[in-house]
Amino acid sequence: MIRPSFLSSRIQPLTRREFLQTTAVAGAVTAIASVTPGLVWGQEPSVAVPQWASKPMRWAQLTLVEDDPVHFDVGFWLDYFKRTRSDAACLSAGGCVAFYPTEVPFHHRSTFLGNKDPFGDLVAGCRKMGMAVIARTDPHGTYDDAAAAHPDWIMVGADGKPRRHWASPEMWVTCAYGPYNFEFMTEVHKEIVSKYKVDGLFMNRWEGSGDCYCVHCTQNFKQATGFDLPRTADTHDPARQAYMKWRREQLVAVLDTWNGAIRKINPEATAIPNNGSGATNPLDDIETSRRSPMLVADRQARHGVSAPWQVGKVAKEYRATMGDKPVIGLIGVGPEETYRWKDSVNSNAEIRIWMLDAVANGMRLWFSKFSGTLHDERWLQGVEDVFVWSAKNDAYLSGRRPMATIGVVYSQQTGWYYGNGKIEARVEDYQLGWYQALVESRIPFEMVHDRLLDRANLERAGITTLILPNIAALSDAQCEQLRSFVKRGGNLVATYETSLYDELGKRRKNFALADVFGVDWAGKSEGPMQNSYIQLEHEALPKSVIFKGLEDAPRVINGTQRLEVTPRASFKETPLTLIPSYPDLPMEKVYPRVGKTDISCLYLSEQGGRVAYFPFDLDRTFWEVLSVDHLKLLRNSVVWATGGAAQPVAVEGPGLMDVTAWHNAGSVTVHLVNLTNPMALKGPYRDFFPVGEQRVKVQMPAGMKAKGARLLVAGTSVKVEGSGQTVTVVVPSVLDHEVVAIEV
Repeated sequence: MIRPSFLSSRIQPLTRREFLQTTAVAGAVTAIASVTPGLVWGQEPSVAVPQWASKPMRWAQLTLVEDDPVHFDVGFWLDYFKRTRSDAACLSAGGCVAFYPTEVPFHHRSTFLGNKDPFGDLVAGCRKMGMAVIARTDPHGTYDDAAAAHPDWIMVGADGKPRRHWASPEMWVTCAYGPYNFEFMTEVHKEIVSKYKVDGLFMNRWEGSGDCYCVHCTQNFKQATGFDLPRTADTHDPARQAYMKWRREQLVAVLDTWNGAIRKINPEATAIPNNGSGATNPLDDIETSRRSPMLVADRQARHGVSAPWQVGKVAKEYRATMGDKPVIGLIGVGPEETYRWKDSVNSNAEIRIWMLDAVANGMRLWFSKFSGTLHDERWLQGVEDVFVWSAKNDAYLSGRRPMATIGVVYSQQTGWYYGNGKIEARVEDYQLGWYQALVESRIPFEMVHDRLLDRANLERAGITTLILPNIAALSDAQCEQLRSFVKRGGNLVATYETSLYDELGKRRKNFALADVFGVDWAGKSEGPMQNSYIQLEHEALPKSVIFKGLEDAPRVINGTQRLEVTPRASFKETPLTLIPSYPDLPMEKVYPRVGKTDISCLYLSEQGGRVAYFPFDLDRTFWEVLSVDHLKLLRNSVVWATGGAAQPVAVEGPGLMDVTAWHNAGSVTVHLVNLTNPMALKGPYRDFFPVGEQRVKVQMPAGMKAKGARLLVAGTSVKVEGSGQTVTVVVPSVLDHEVVAIEV
């Protein structure tokens, strides 16, 4: 089959060979499992992360708009990059609009470009300041001339019609899985890298705008899988499952195509994909991480009901698959709401808390400004202040590794195949419940990808306790990894339907981890439960750590969904038992029909390590209602699982605080981000509210001895109390954040 050229108007689907052999018949091994070492960064010793990616600590992004060439001030932005101590920049180059005199056919030059080269001017100015530079491209839209010459470049809807752009109707939406990306954008990227000698590329909206039914997708999907393109969103449908896998593989192939092309020009160049993270991400976190010397976490601001710590969650998710490679926090200066006010700005307090929590959780900073023309300048000083503070403390913020020993597992396959259109409620809300509980409890932790549960990875990360928030979809091999983890002395806390489904979301007859939990699924579930409670068995277990903070509580509210399970043997401890639902109306009928049962709500066992299993949705319910009793049960289950072992850092004091602990060659640092604010769960922040004294107790890493301590925000030295491996530092107060730096 003849490969279609972007200089030709023929409509011809690409073959498997033409798609770099990354799709194959069902069941065959695909090319992403054996990507060449030259396309993988930081995995093999011979392939080091290039300095342009490893060195910069502060990035500046300027996303130009089409009329910027005649309006914006290049000199102002170069000066602002200097003032913010930015050592790298991401600059708009091409894709939807070219901001340089491109020679690639159908690459739309800005209609305001004239004889200007704003991209080239910015690159030259940044290079004079010694900055790394990557070029931003956006391939998701094109124009009538391209659509007329190459109708096969255009995305087609399920109705068979080419898709106009939803926001800019003069444009067409492009297909991400065919020759537009594989051929046309490859030529664009080659031109940019060869002409401007940039270090790499950053692609926005490169991964498609939904299901495409164009001729290429139709025929290549059929050829690769044997299926017609799916017409249902049901993830249990075999065609839908095949499409989800095929789409992920096509996008990895696009990255490999772009990387292969630009590395012939610059061997250290990389195409950095803008993609999401966590269980809700449709792209494969592991495969994109393998191909990237750094990744940019595009979580620009919060929206809706959302806590400032959620940018920290994104940082941990990226780090779970990136390891020690840089993770950059792309932070916008405007609100991120449905109505997309792209020329507006957030309050400085909101921008600041988002940046501070990103830094506290290991991200390097990246500010993003849409439009080179300033419509509102109120954000400038606030961003500069945080960037300058960061630059002053590079020695403490670079080369650091987390000290946490607790890992919260997240599962993309659970999101892909078990979420089935309800991914927030069935998957993400369990994660958010645990995250909120651990932040409130000031327990440092990391995120762990469920496909990286092997012994080497967990030991490298120093993880001794794993939390499984309804990680429903697990393969037999993954369950064996968890089983081995417990046998080696690792601890588990798991909830609800964890391991009840296989890796493709098919329900098993029993938990794959039934032997680890010590219970079998009885084949029944209950929910949503109304007016149900949990009895705290104080008399049977008067000193149980599960009851800490609940000593005066005879019962607490239950979750909303539970599984009926059968214990395999009697349990030594049964701290929580079920009070079944009873009527909640009319009020005269609200009384327990069954006052007491022997049905356990928490199964505790020891089998090498400690295992705590909740057969109900405690974590999800906590996120929904934020009951302080649920918080205490979640926290206490972790304390029980760890055997009460001292955490790397413990912080006592008032307020809601995101606490993280790090070490590098010269210091141990503890970040305290003060989230105590009436706008903590719904922004934007108006102001900050200081909290009082915080006592920070640190377990020093082996081989490190405290020599002194400084508060990096206050700029003062503080006394180190204690000696040996346990030391304490007193922080008098915290306004927005403080960093305790213990010199070693």
